[in-house]
Amino acid sequence: MSRSQITRGARVVQSDVSAAHARPDGRRDDDGCPVLHVDMDAFFASCELRSRPDLVGLPVIVGGDGSRGVVTAATYEARKYGIHSAMPMSRAKRLCPDVVILPPDFALYSEVSAGVMAVFRDVTPLVEPLSLDEAFLDVSGAVRRLGPPAVIAEQIRARVHDEQGITCTVGVAPTKFVAKLASTRAKPDGLLVVPADRIIAFLHPLPVGALWGVGEKTEEVLVRLGLLTVGDIAHTPLDTLVRALGPASGQHLHDLSWGRDPRHVTPPAPEKSVGNEETFPRDVDDPEVIRRELLRLSEKVASRLRAQGYAGRTVVIKVRFADFSTITRSRTLRSATDVGREIYATAVALYDALGLQRARIRLVGVRAEGIVDSDDAPRQMLLDEPEVGWREAEQAVDRASARFGRGSVRPARLLGTGEGDGYGGAPVAPRPR
Repeated sequence: MSRSQITRGARVVQSDVSAAHARPDGRRDDDGCPVLHVDMDAFFASCELRSRPDLVGLPVIVGGDGSRGVVTAATYEARKYGIHSAMPMSRAKRLCPDVVILPPDFALYSEVSAGVMAVFRDVTPLVEPLSLDEAFLDVSGAVRRLGPPAVIAEQIRARVHDEQGITCTVGVAPTKFVAKLASTRAKPDGLLVVPADRIIAFLHPLPVGALWGVGEKTEEVLVRLGLLTVGDIAHTPLDTLVRALGPASGQHLHDLSWGRDPRHVTPPAPEKSVGNEETFPRDVDDPEVIRRELLRLSEKVASRLRAQGYAGRTVVIKVRFADFSTITRSRTLRSATDVGREIYATAVALYDALGLQRARIRLVGVRAEGIVDSDDAPRQMLLDEPEVGWREAEQAVDRASARFGRGSVRPARLLGTGEGDGYGGAPVAPRPR
């Protein structure tokens, strides 16, 4: 096996996982390890480097470059200089004068995150996102279909790299707590399996700060007690921990020090709505510009719905005028949809029904409500409707966008409008009356 190592009773693997985890008795290291913690590597920076391959291998940070700017993310090359997130940009530039600074693009990060989460949900419905770039997965129900947990982890890593052009690290363990620690130890671009019978060997040498719930003040208390490692906590009487930290924290850290974590992977409740809105650089009074923006927003809403496995039953538009007065209009469809064409048709019909003519508009928005799982959404079939239609076409656009970038395929009406920069870029100055 290439590039593998043993770390405190756990195994870091970068290739050939099926062979690497076999034991002489026929069991596997990942038996009884259904929990995966998947964490993207330097996520914001990695997203930016997809379109800047010339910067790969250089110290790069993402963040504001003003006098009050802070580091949002840093590549591992930049971290070697001591740069980390939340650091003032001025200090980062002193630590590494040659560092490359890129402005953040949060719309891009949300889009890549949606694609990553879609990969996870292809594996298992038991996905618990922690942020844009990390999540817990329970793959116990996918083992018969996809293979052992470590094999599933490698499949996820390969798909994320192939489809999104970034790397991720995966921790595989019996519990959420240990899986998260495992991914932290395996970074970057690694896979770490902590077998059930090696949890103690893995945990006890770690510093006390590795435990969830140990912040700076708690760590100071533990160090004053002479407790420097997780093993020290494990072998300290519970009563002593309770007296020093209180009943809740004392019991919590004692349980974690022995690898006990009863929490399950819990998917979040479905969003009540999915929407996007746009404030124009200048007030707009051209209905065609408004309709074009409604099309762009409808496409974005539909793309987000599909990425999250949802469909919406009700379409809502929001219109804010130059005087900041705001109105909304909604229409409930006969069946839930995740198709941009259908959302746009409803949105533009709602807008046209307002009869605004030359009203000066500051903001428009499109939102889908009545969210349901798309697999559970019945679709109203029409006579002579082809088996393959707009939904399949837009799913193909999703795949193309994941591979070639945002806006690589878009409706003809949006060509040349700079879609992806927020406002579509069409003329916004009022036309002569």
